[in-house]
Amino acid sequence: MIYKNLHFKFTKLCMLLFMLVCIVTAQTARALVRNFNKQPDGVLFNLDKGLLKIKICTADIIEVKYTVFNSFQTKESLVVNNKWSNPVSFSVADKGNDVFIYTQRLTIVVNKATNAISYLTKQGTPITSEDKKDNKSMQAATIAGINTYNCTTQFNSPANEALYGLGCHPTDSLSINYKGRNQDMLIKYMTGAIPVLLSTKGYGLMWDNYSASNFYGAEAGNTKFKYVSESGKQVDYYFFYGPDFDHIINLYRTATGVAPMFPKWAFGLFQSQDRYMSQDEVISVKNNYRNSHIPLDVIVQDWYYWDPLPIGSHIMNPDRYPNPKAMINELHKDHIHGMISIWPVFGKGTPNYDALKKMGGMTDITWDNVVTHTFDNYYDAHNPAARKLYWEQARDSLVKRYDWDAWWVDQCEPDNGTLTDARRQTTYWPGRGIDYFNTFSLEHSKGIYQGWRRDIPGKRAFFLIRQSFAGEQRNAATLWSSDITCTFESFKRQVPQGINSCASGIPYWTSDIGGYHLNWGAPDWSKPENRELFTRWFQFGSFCPVFRIHGKGERALFSKNWDDKTKAILLKYDKLRYRLLPYIYSLAGRVTQDNYTIMRSLAFDFRNDANTYNIPDQYMFGPAFMVNPVTEQLYTGSNVSGKTTRNVYLPAATKWYDFWTGEIYNGGRTIAASAPIDVMPLYVKAGSIIPMGPVMQYATEKPADNIELRIYPGANGQFEYYEDENDNYNYEHGRYATFKLNWDDQKHLLIISSEKGSFPGMLKQRKFNVVLVNGSHGSDMATTIKADKTVVYSGKAMAIKL
Repeated sequence: MIYKNLHFKFTKLCMLLFMLVCIVTAQTARALVRNFNKQPDGVLFNLDKGLLKIKICTADIIEVKYTVFNSFQTKESLVVNNKWSNPVSFSVADKGNDVFIYTQRLTIVVNKATNAISYLTKQGTPITSEDKKDNKSMQAATIAGINTYNCTTQFNSPANEALYGLGCHPTDSLSINYKGRNQDMLIKYMTGAIPVLLSTKGYGLMWDNYSASNFYGAEAGNTKFKYVSESGKQVDYYFFYGPDFDHIINLYRTATGVAPMFPKWAFGLFQSQDRYMSQDEVISVKNNYRNSHIPLDVIVQDWYYWDPLPIGSHIMNPDRYPNPKAMINELHKDHIHGMISIWPVFGKGTPNYDALKKMGGMTDITWDNVVTHTFDNYYDAHNPAARKLYWEQARDSLVKRYDWDAWWVDQCEPDNGTLTDARRQTTYWPGRGIDYFNTFSLEHSKGIYQGWRRDIPGKRAFFLIRQSFAGEQRNAATLWSSDITCTFESFKRQVPQGINSCASGIPYWTSDIGGYHLNWGAPDWSKPENRELFTRWFQFGSFCPVFRIHGKGERALFSKNWDDKTKAILLKYDKLRYRLLPYIYSLAGRVTQDNYTIMRSLAFDFRNDANTYNIPDQYMFGPAFMVNPVTEQLYTGSNVSGKTTRNVYLPAATKWYDFWTGEIYNGGRTIAASAPIDVMPLYVKAGSIIPMGPVMQYATEKPADNIELRIYPGANGQFEYYEDENDNYNYEHGRYATFKLNWDDQKHLLIISSEKGSFPGMLKQRKFNVVLVNGSHGSDMATTIKADKTVVYSGKAMAIKL
């Protein structure tokens, strides 16, 4: 009995000692921060295993790096080009279990036992926080036979948080909010990745990792989200504090680069088709537009103009294009610009391939050529010397030689079908393909933008890019949503993809109006249901940052596929786009000068209205217009659905005007908006000021000396008008002009500021026809017959009582 008692006590003592050891061990394992020291640009933490660095880039931009190794990588970021040369004031305090870092806008708290980081406002209000248990981690992994480390960050996410961004995913679901759902983040055919996330809690995140990644928005019952990059030697992310989305995007572009101004013609209509086959066909399209008096600014020459020569020859077939220079001259004579498709892929045996191969500028990544059924190789866009040679080849063969105005940068994934492991296993100039999986397009566009700026200095660059990455906006890139299908389902997906692309910091986005293909052929565009699809898509396209027709089958506005009713509707929206060019070009000025976003998720302007968080098919176009595309088939000749409306939610805390009728609605409710085939519901926020010009055949046909200023009363408002020389880069040297329009709703007073700045050829005076919208007075797109006031503005401040 005594033996049994002693045995029981001994066993119990052993269990207690074992539990104590486990507790001590667990505490030791969690006590990651051994010590820390303040450095000029932040705080370095020595951990039990590895390092943590919190860099204070600005008072509201924080970089976090974590590694299990004894040092961080020293390579330069491909995404962040800001050197952070100006020192930032911050302080550090050790308070027991936590280290506090204070900036002028933030309080950052690092828990010593877990190294989890919490972000608070300067006043101490929580913004977001990393998960305490699993926040930053690196796990050994073998992928495609390569030994590497998965890099993970995990954040807490309250139930009422909504998340936007992450780039363009053309075949993704119809949702817009990433809360509670996952997203592949690897660039390949029909899949994009921009590792930028915006939260309605007022912050943004950007992961500076280029490997194939995944976003998981449904962790732990939707209470957490995490970002997992498949390869890396460190966790590296940026935190941006807004709280407004506009400020977050401003900080993102402060870190990664400003989007340059596009020429004014780039905001008019682009006409493209898969594909124009000859010089005569291109000129015929030009003649049909101009002879039919249909506004147009750009005609696009798509692929296989080189056929039967191999891809990468950079030669226009002389049998079909006997004089490309004369063709471009003829376009220019009629004030139409030319854009050409040039690929980063080369057939073996071409002089361009041989030259790149000789200098070590080719990769073993192949593209399965769907036309010639050959496997052609990508050049190494990560190699600076190869980028330079690639540009020089295209410049001398096509771009500068024939005076093309813009470049369609096609097939820049690079894509080799499903053989993504081949991309992982390849070797780029700076390292393994697995570590640079997503940055081909970024580096490719960098080379052609730098070359264009150097060798064509008087003509603003415009590049249409398939698959962008973070930072690509600085390379004059417009993101295009790739080879989408000609269906209403595909169209419906485009709206949230465009919104989220722009929420990712890329300001210019476009889709193929009508879709690219239907089962890899062309739809019968003469069928009523297909006319309806194109009409609805064209309406949406007229309120996208870039307005562009493309795809299989004839779909130009003069096409015989369109009946008279369809042609009239298409022309209506084309003319509306051109009437709005003073508004749109002013917004483009803000993109460059203020890092603004034109195509805006509703959370940009109504972040405090949770009813907007999950709406995938409404967005703001600048500060005035709420755009509500009709993405369901309502008509097929016989009106088979019986519907003539679509539901529209009107955000709270403001009044809304129906653009077409002038009818006023209170916000905070859903209405059945009238949507006959010729109407895409458009609502204008009270307090808006919209400058409208005349209908033009091309963007610079008429000077902006006669402007209709529409004012939508019911709230105070402001609009900044921007002008420059419409092309060239003189605006970068201050040669542009702005003035502000301020509406005092209580006094019914419009105040126009004095004009700031100047540029050669600017107007000395202009006439403003001021219209106070009231019902049908000032509604619709037609010029208002009788203005409320007409004034002559000569650049000096003035006040107009209405």
